[in-house]
Amino acid sequence: MKYPIAIELGDETHAFGVVVPDLPGCFSAGDTLDEAIDNAKEAIELWLETVIDDNGAVPEPSSISQHQANAEFAGWVWAVVTIDLAALSDKAERVNITLPARVLRRIDAAAKDAGESRSGYIARRAMAA
Repeated sequence: MKYPIAIELGDETHAFGVVVPDLPGCFSAGDTLDEAIDNAKEAIELWLETVIDDNGAVPEPSSISQHQANAEFAGWVWAVVTIDLAALSDKAERVNITLPARVLRRIDAAAKDAGESRSGYIARRAMAA
């Protein structure tokens, strides 16, 4: 999954602040832009782990353009953080499934577009259903 993050620029005396608009209450910061993005990824993973542990629904990410329309984020910089939901699972279990080649190609193309592994994509779609 690719979550957009809004970054409030910092300077020599202020950290870069990060908000994840699709995940209420998920925010982070960093002394540099790179650190802020890395910390945002960690915050998103922790936020999602909590939701998954509570058997909640994992929110679908919105597009950056949808969030840019929000005046609250005027002047902020945008980036995208890629999260693999399969990596957040407590226990991986290997399964063997049979699918038509055409369906498998579609799954692989959609997973690639989403920046996920095949397993991560299937897991996210199943959890959303």
